[in-house]
Amino acid sequence: MSGTLIADRDLKLMVGIARDHNHDDGGTPLSWSLLHDLTRLIDCDALAVSGQDTPRWEMFAAQVLPEEEQLYAPQQWAIDDPYRLHYWGSTCSYPDRTGDIVTVTRDSDLQSQRDHHNSPTYIDYEKPEGLEHEVMVCLDAGVPQRTLRLLFWRGPGSDFSDRDVAVLTLLRPHLRAAYQAAERRRRCPMTLTHRQHEILQYVAAGHTNARIARQLDVSEATVRKHMENIFARLDVTSRAAAISRTSLLT
Repeated sequence: MSGTLIADRDLKLMVGIARDHNHDDGGTPLSWSLLHDLTRLIDCDALAVSGQDTPRWEMFAAQVLPEEEQLYAPQQWAIDDPYRLHYWGSTCSYPDRTGDIVTVTRDSDLQSQRDHHNSPTYIDYEKPEGLEHEVMVCLDAGVPQRTLRLLFWRGPGSDFSDRDVAVLTLLRPHLRAAYQAAERRRRCPMTLTHRQHEILQYVAAGHTNARIARQLDVSEATVRKHMENIFARLDVTSRAAAISRTSLLT
């Protein structure tokens, strides 16, 4: 992949994905806007987000795009017996077999097409759905063999390219950060003080720090400090994200 080129448009989308998703829009475990941006960047027929706890044989998260194909509510449920039976011989088990959750993998990187088409996982799960090609990104979910997996799928036709793997490899640390930030917000929802809420109301109305300082009869430096504390509490990095986050909390 050393010679892989990434277009300027792709770089702009990647910067947006890395920077603009510190908010909740109802998506669990990742925001829907983040997933939609990923499908703009990686051409695929479907994108599934799957949380797997292998030692417990449980799933702890699931999202699917297109959204109309959403099948599961966010909850824990047991992994079915056929999947467990064939798991360790399938490409799905690569992160657990090797301990390597950093490498972005295609099925074709791990198995020949003939072996893939003869595998029980393909025959039982993928072929009936018309799925031929997969690329997987794994994110650490806190303990060994507990991972959040982003699975990009394509039907018959071209496999995922080296460019796709390179893009996802570069994005993986940012996807991990987005997931961890979302988990922190779910575990420890932050509350704001009365003064911080008051300042955010002025921000939402479009006031500058200087104008807010005049309204509250405080220094502009005090307003800046309040804004720094608001960003830290809400785990955001912009005024727009703070407003959005606060509206979701109220």
